[in-house]
Amino acid sequence: MSKRMSEDISTAIEIPDPNNLDGGDDDTEVFEGSELDEAAVDTPAVGGDDFMHTDDFRRLFVGFVMVDTLVAMRWLDRKWHKVVEKKLIELEENEPFGEIIVHGGNDINSDEADSDARKERMKEATKVVFLLNITKVGDRVCAHASILVVVDIPEGITSIGYYSFYDCSSLKDIKFPKSLTSIGDFSFGYCSSLEQVDLLHTNVLQLGDFAFSSCTSLREMKVPDSLVKFGYGVFNRCSNLVPSHIDFYDNEAVVAYLRSIQ
Repeated sequence: MSKRMSEDISTAIEIPDPNNLDGGDDDTEVFEGSELDEAAVDTPAVGGDDFMHTDDFRRLFVGFVMVDTLVAMRWLDRKWHKVVEKKLIELEENEPFGEIIVHGGNDINSDEADSDARKERMKEATKVVFLLNITKVGDRVCAHASILVVVDIPEGITSIGYYSFYDCSSLKDIKFPKSLTSIGDFSFGYCSSLEQVDLLHTNVLQLGDFAFSSCTSLREMKVPDSLVKFGYGVFNRCSNLVPSHIDFYDNEAVVAYLRSIQ
């Protein structure tokens, strides 16, 4: 190559000294800052500024896949719950296994709860099974379970329905979750073996009418500060809990007494 041509190239492109690369990193191009680098920046990509590059397309594709997957999962989850509940109802109607299965939407109407067929089945129930993702113990769902002794209500349950554990005459131990906010009318009416109830750790706001009526063995009741609504006759005929000189129907007097001894 002639001397003249070498000078022209040197003028056009400043070639960095390969022995003096201090301060750079592995990702720094040799020609960074040179006219070649500027030319690369100024040259538009094929297709113009609006052209979708590979990385953009990849991100968009992944986004679509994720959304479609989530939608499909939610749809399958709803379908699965419907299938499970249908099967559970069939089992409850046809085959008593000694278990009461509590699932979403399983309120029992009064005619069914008081029917001879259901009462016979409930005589065999020794265990209550709570499915996931439910917030209520259904109305009358455990009523007349006469040999049921222990119930552990899981976290997430916020309410106990009307007559839920009505006439569970052998029930002695029941654990309430912190999430609980309400106990319905007659929920534990005639639970004659129930000796103590501890609601201190819960967030119970209200006790329904006659909620613990005729719990003749009940001798200890701990109520939380959150309690603001006290139904009619909550402790009617609970002679071992409320002294005879206190009117069962005088809510303020009853609550004041319970808080004084807990």
